[in-house]
Amino acid sequence: MSHTGAILEFATTRHDLPAAARADALRLIADTLATGAAGAASPEALRLLPLVQRWGASSEARALSGARLPAVSAAFFNGFAIHCLEWDAVHEGAVVHAMSVVTAALLAGADRMGGCDPDAFLAALTVGVDVASGLGLAATGPMRFFRPATAGVIGAALALAQLEGVSAADALGFACAFAGGTMQAHVEASIALPLQIARAAQAAVQAVDLAKAGLVAPHDVLEGPFGYSALIEPLDLARYTASLGAVWRISEVSVKPFPSGRASHGALAALQALRDEGVIGLDEVECIDLSAPPLVGRLVGRPYREHAAPSHNRLCLAFLAPLMLRDGRIDPRLDRTVPALARRVTVSVDGNPDLNALSPQRITVRLKDGTAVERAIPANPGSPEAPLSPTQSAAKLDLCRELAPGADPRLFDDPLSYLTDPQ
Repeated sequence: MSHTGAILEFATTRHDLPAAARADALRLIADTLATGAAGAASPEALRLLPLVQRWGASSEARALSGARLPAVSAAFFNGFAIHCLEWDAVHEGAVVHAMSVVTAALLAGADRMGGCDPDAFLAALTVGVDVASGLGLAATGPMRFFRPATAGVIGAALALAQLEGVSAADALGFACAFAGGTMQAHVEASIALPLQIARAAQAAVQAVDLAKAGLVAPHDVLEGPFGYSALIEPLDLARYTASLGAVWRISEVSVKPFPSGRASHGALAALQALRDEGVIGLDEVECIDLSAPPLVGRLVGRPYREHAAPSHNRLCLAFLAPLMLRDGRIDPRLDRTVPALARRVTVSVDGNPDLNALSPQRITVRLKDGTAVERAIPANPGSPEAPLSPTQSAAKLDLCRELAPGADPRLFDDPLSYLTDPQ
């Protein structure tokens, strides 16, 4: 059997999830919906919503803002809302925000079905996250396309195809035809980043609709001469299919404690700990340097820029580090009265040969008295290797609630019911 065939067989099987994978799926949908509720109340999302509402008049699916929209528009808005604050869960090894795209597409599908069986939803979600993450793990080089969108649309389409009982082969083919979104948006820290995730969620719904209508897609779209591996990024699919169904990738997904680029989290957690322990204070710090793998430098090593947009600042360690030392947290509203230290925060690229690695890292804080404080960062907070404490998880959910006071309470109190019972 080809690797594509193995993935399709996995995606069309109704799995009885192991207890650990099911628990991780429940934990991650709670985090994803809370993040999405906060994102739906953000200024960027409030500007987007009137535009999305003009795309159609039907009301078959819910936006996380409370509005009702056509399913494809709801998937678009919710994908944007979940990712726009840079607070959504990520598979670090794959560099894929799979929960964002898959959840947004599945919510739209479940709503227009009038609801669905909770276990069926969780199984489809887990399959979609697995495939999207697996494609990222199979990549053999650095990202050129925005992997959360390119791999994400495929995982989301296969998840929704399973939920709706649609041809997985055609859903996969159409999803690959629609895959897109480049890393240029990240280089420029553009709002196009969450819009690329939004488009991927929308395209997943459209791919399933086309398959449902009986249209036939190309099928050798992962391994063919003009397929994903040939055009988007080289894949060694054996890296993924060798453990397909034996290792549940959803259990490898990391939760993000801070609303900022994932590559900034190791440094921010280290600074938070040093501040809370009384080791350093903002006024004592002369400069900060983070030694990290090349991808970290590429993702958050950009220099501080005065009056930059929030989308830039969320991906700029130089902006974020002084805020953490001053406030002890990163508020997604991003106060721009940043201390002068922002101009003395650097990221130095180490010799890590893995171009997709986000750890290990080491932070050096030089104080004005000439001394230096160093901390090793073996893993990022919220990862399976360094899970958030109950206190840290509660702090994130509390801030999400604060940011979205008008949200449906079930988003926070009963997320699985919210996803599967439109009421």
